[in-house]
Amino acid sequence: MLDAAATALLDVSHISQTFRKGSGEVGLPVLDDVSLSLRDGEIVGLLGRSGCGKSTLLRIIAGLAKPTSGTVKFQGQEVGGPAEGVAMVFQSFALYPWLSVLDNVELGLRAQGETPEETRKRALAAIDLIGLDGFESAYPKELSGGMRQRVGFARALVVHPKILLMDEPFSALDVLTAETLRTDLLDLWSEGRMPIKSILMVTHNIEEAVLMCDRILVLASNPGRIASEIKVSLVHPRDRLDPEFRQLVDKIYALMTQRSESKPSGRESALPGTGLAMALPRVSTNSLAGLLEELAAPPYNGRADLPHLADSLQLEIDELFPLAETLQLLRFAELEEGDMKLTAAGKRFVEADVDQRKKLFGDHLLAYVPLAARIKRVLDERPSHHAPATRFREELEDYMSEDYAERTMRAIINLGRYGELFAYDENAQAFSLENPQ
Repeated sequence: MLDAAATALLDVSHISQTFRKGSGEVGLPVLDDVSLSLRDGEIVGLLGRSGCGKSTLLRIIAGLAKPTSGTVKFQGQEVGGPAEGVAMVFQSFALYPWLSVLDNVELGLRAQGETPEETRKRALAAIDLIGLDGFESAYPKELSGGMRQRVGFARALVVHPKILLMDEPFSALDVLTAETLRTDLLDLWSEGRMPIKSILMVTHNIEEAVLMCDRILVLASNPGRIASEIKVSLVHPRDRLDPEFRQLVDKIYALMTQRSESKPSGRESALPGTGLAMALPRVSTNSLAGLLEELAAPPYNGRADLPHLADSLQLEIDELFPLAETLQLLRFAELEEGDMKLTAAGKRFVEADVDQRKKLFGDHLLAYVPLAARIKRVLDERPSHHAPATRFREELEDYMSEDYAERTMRAIINLGRYGELFAYDENAQAFSLENPQ
């Protein structure tokens, strides 16, 4: 549907967003100098990991949030609030449970002051278009997840928007339901049956982005910024097994796992920040061990293509990347050109027994995670060998938001316990040494 001479419907210029901490202090930026455009006749994907600011950017574009700096223009007019001509579909369905399907779909038109006759006519047409004819009088609790999301699409389309914004609209659905709804949506789009000119969608699913989009904007994290733009010239319907499709997926995995060239060599990490500013993801130590074992076993034998690994383990990138990057941080694995390979230390871990694994893990945690070394040193130096968690959490908040500080604390507690570096009392919210030297 994309016309080479298409004009911009939407212009996003130099958007930055910084949230304030609970204390009122200015925190770290969530978005930094983001600019993009959306043209008539295209589907554009915003692809990135959790926490990169995708949903925040979409809310700013929708006029539901105000940026710290920068502007959003829709058809040349600056957006200062919810814009007429822009509709949004949410991940969580966001239906009113006490209203029927028809009433939920009619809401937007009622708010615009349409006549009851026109409202009913357009709502029934939208319900029929999205495949829910016959369910007009049903209530959300009577519908499956996929049907509820169809109501969300009908509610968005009924106002005849020029731009449809979608915030991970398929992520709350099971795999088969999501695939059916994606296919139906693409069919309506390709046939020109939807009353919209362009779609901007947020996703963390690489294959979904390649399957649906004409352009993909890859967002880096901390703060969120556009790291690269990829054009997808494959014709619809697209075949996931097409070699060109797989090459694009591999290319995006490589882009999202490459290290920043601005970081010093030797100690660089794919995780955001350095030193105590390093924001750690919450990952399962069982999953870390399982991923190392999977990587060491046939058919990978120590090296795997990340897309294939994700498929075999049935993991999304938001699940696989935190595990892979934590293993890279701990020097048990390396990420390179979209591949993951075991290091010598990773091989030793896989071959070790339980106690040896814990000792090796703890040693690497102290060597490569500054927060773990800081906690251990403080506990060693104190006569009581105890320290409150608030002491370290407040240090982290000098470098990151309260939310990230809390996630990082939960991560280090989990990792430190597994490596038997320290104990943690949930009731007292304090660290201690189980066996002080």
